[in-house]
Amino acid sequence: MAIKNDQKRRKKQNRSAPPVTERSLFFWAFRGNLKLQIILFAIIIFIVFSRVIPLEMQKRIVNDAIALRNLSSLILYCGIYLLAVTTTSILKLAINYLQALIGERAMVAMRKDLYHHILTMPLGFFRTTQPGMVVSSLMTELSAAGTFAGQAFAIPVTNILTLLAFAGYLFSLHPKLAGATLLIYPVAVFVVPLLQKKANKANKRRVDLSRETSNQIAESISGIHEIQVHGAYEQENRKFDTLVEKLKKTRIRWSLFRFGIKTTNNYFVSLGPFVVFLFGGYLVMHGELELGAMVAFLSAQEKLYDPWKELIEFYQTYQDASIRYTRTMEYFDTPPEFPLEIPVTPTKVFNNEIEVTNLVFETSDGHRLLKGISFSLAAGEHLAVVGFSGSGKSTLVQCIGKMYQYTRGSITIGGQEVSSLSKSEIIENIGYISQNPFIFTGSIKENLLYAHQAALPSTTTTQDNVFLNEDEEPDLDRMILVLQQAGLFVDVMRFGLDSFINLDDQKMIDTIIRIRKMFRDNFGEDLHDYVEFFDLQTYHFNSSLAENITFGTATNKEFGYQILSDNKNFRDFLKITELLQPLLKLGVELAEQAVDILGGIETVDIFFENSPVPADQLEDCRNVLNHLKKKKRPSSLPEKEQVFLLTLALNFTPAVHTMTPLRGDLKSLVLSARDKFPPWCEKVAPGLFLFYEEEKYIHDQSILNNILFGKTKSDLAHVQEKINQAVFHMLIEEECLEQIASIGMHFQVGSTGDRLSGGQRQKLAIARVLFKQPSIIIMDEATSALDNKSQTRIQRLMETRWKQKRTVIAVIHRLDTIQTFDKIAVMKTGKLVEWGTYPELIDKRGILYELIYGKK
Repeated sequence: MAIKNDQKRRKKQNRSAPPVTERSLFFWAFRGNLKLQIILFAIIIFIVFSRVIPLEMQKRIVNDAIALRNLSSLILYCGIYLLAVTTTSILKLAINYLQALIGERAMVAMRKDLYHHILTMPLGFFRTTQPGMVVSSLMTELSAAGTFAGQAFAIPVTNILTLLAFAGYLFSLHPKLAGATLLIYPVAVFVVPLLQKKANKANKRRVDLSRETSNQIAESISGIHEIQVHGAYEQENRKFDTLVEKLKKTRIRWSLFRFGIKTTNNYFVSLGPFVVFLFGGYLVMHGELELGAMVAFLSAQEKLYDPWKELIEFYQTYQDASIRYTRTMEYFDTPPEFPLEIPVTPTKVFNNEIEVTNLVFETSDGHRLLKGISFSLAAGEHLAVVGFSGSGKSTLVQCIGKMYQYTRGSITIGGQEVSSLSKSEIIENIGYISQNPFIFTGSIKENLLYAHQAALPSTTTTQDNVFLNEDEEPDLDRMILVLQQAGLFVDVMRFGLDSFINLDDQKMIDTIIRIRKMFRDNFGEDLHDYVEFFDLQTYHFNSSLAENITFGTATNKEFGYQILSDNKNFRDFLKITELLQPLLKLGVELAEQAVDILGGIETVDIFFENSPVPADQLEDCRNVLNHLKKKKRPSSLPEKEQVFLLTLALNFTPAVHTMTPLRGDLKSLVLSARDKFPPWCEKVAPGLFLFYEEEKYIHDQSILNNILFGKTKSDLAHVQEKINQAVFHMLIEEECLEQIASIGMHFQVGSTGDRLSGGQRQKLAIARVLFKQPSIIIMDEATSALDNKSQTRIQRLMETRWKQKRTVIAVIHRLDTIQTFDKIAVMKTGKLVEWGTYPELIDKRGILYELIYGKK
């Protein structure tokens, strides 16, 4: 509700305010901050008064207290002085806090409003704009503007009033001396702006070069794959080096003028005491000025420098912030291409007929991409758009989806002109799936609901769906259905099964243990060739030697199987169980085989997967074997090298590391040690290990591993599919399939979906639109990243569920999938050159026939 109220308040404010790019810098200082500024003004009045009092007290302390030896007056005046100084400090802190508060509020408002505006700008703008430039503008360039907004009222008012108060006090002490002292400042006021003008010019150049450099960095990082593939390091280095050199020179010039302003100002201010000493000293000598008055005058003159200095710094801050702010707003000063919403018009339920008449689209530079295209599509019909590369297929569907404003012609949906409809009305009724869909950082569920939530808060009824209200929890069954339709459900279930259960969820733990037993009973024999189930009496060939010995899992994550060999207590246990020498011998065998067989092979070779020796440890193996020639026995090697050999042996997994067989006597010793390990471990390190028991949950293992209570023997697709089917069957039987799916939907997809494969990202984009259930679906090569099986699934979905219900326009890259479409549109160089059904166009033996079967 708070978010809704904030959105309403912001919309109301924006309706009464000019567009964000046309607002002045001072607008932000007072927008929403008027009450704070009034409080600031009241504090400023008090602080100016409290700043003058110490000057008067200095004069009285010298003239009335010290000169007359009046102790009570000395204490009184010193007390008033202390009170005034303390009050000034407290009020200064209050002013600084309010300035910071106003500045942060202004900066947040700037960023929000500009960001909201940027999202509505025409897509053509982003074709020539690097993301880094937008980030830099929002986060860096506006920072100076926000800081200035906090100071815009308080600093000039405080310091101007302070200057006036000090000047008035100086005139009250001695008008002639005050006049002589203040003559310096008009000269400074004339010189400083001249220097500032030159600084502004350099600053504008600095801002532009900074933006250009940010764009170059963003472009290089975005295209890093191409740079490294083509080895284009020198080209990119030259571009960047040239820009940073230009930026360096500009920044030096800018800094020179800034420091020049500060130096000039300091020089003029330093002349003040010179005038006081010279002219004031003369007046004191001739009895025209009291000594206490001169002390007060010197103090006031010194303090006069502080507000003047702050005003000069404020002036520089304003110039810097103004240039950055103006440059930023000018860059983004492009209105939205379409109206986002039309409040006076009720949301429409469209008849999904589409008619395109003489459609023309030209780019800003006059290049015509669409040349008078006309066609009509009945409600529920499916259209495949095919053609040569660059023929305008994507441009056509993007114009229909109101992503671009067409130049001439007409597009109507249900008889209503698209150009007259608001963007929100288009969004609610059209779903768009691109060839390279963007997946947002977050969970699968958040991405799945993204398009649906964008269409809220409307409760518009589409042909066969009523949208949920914004505050309602989305229907889990419907989410699962669209994931199944898009072919992503199995992936989501795997994400859920690979997750971990909260240790407090005892009900779920009990359910998984129950499923584990039923799974073994029902599918143990069928899956025996695919899963090696845990058994206390059996050696597990798909587990490492260390896992076979411990037959459990460490409760301390820092104490894993990999560091067992480095633990002296564990090595003592190996001695007790007579395993130490056989394991050292096995380590030597593994090292010898690695050096003999893998020594001359590339480090990326697949043969390394069959050895427990990593490629980067081959040299260590050679060193240990060389030392062994001198020592003869592994047990005589230094401790570090024994640990190395033990590590190789304990990592040995017979089913994986097939280059070395497991000897029968070693297997027997391991099984014997397994029985002795739990009591020994409880004695030496109680609670360090949790041992595998069929009635206990393995807390550091995934849900799937707990159900299997074993390890899979193969990662081949058909093996995984058979295991999945068995697990899903048990989950359905125990009525917890939906719960696992819900856990899987919280899987974090990573930055821009980089934890998902290309096919998974495309499926998620399809599911995103399916959940929204629009009446018109536009697919711009939306299945290009899918395998044949997944593409067939989507094709079947279109034929069985969408026909006569949803109008579909699909840009197709695989021509073997277009036979089921109602209409085919063939495009070439921006023109619609063929139109009709698939049989009609094949019989015609025209361009479509040529595209499919080659030239006649």
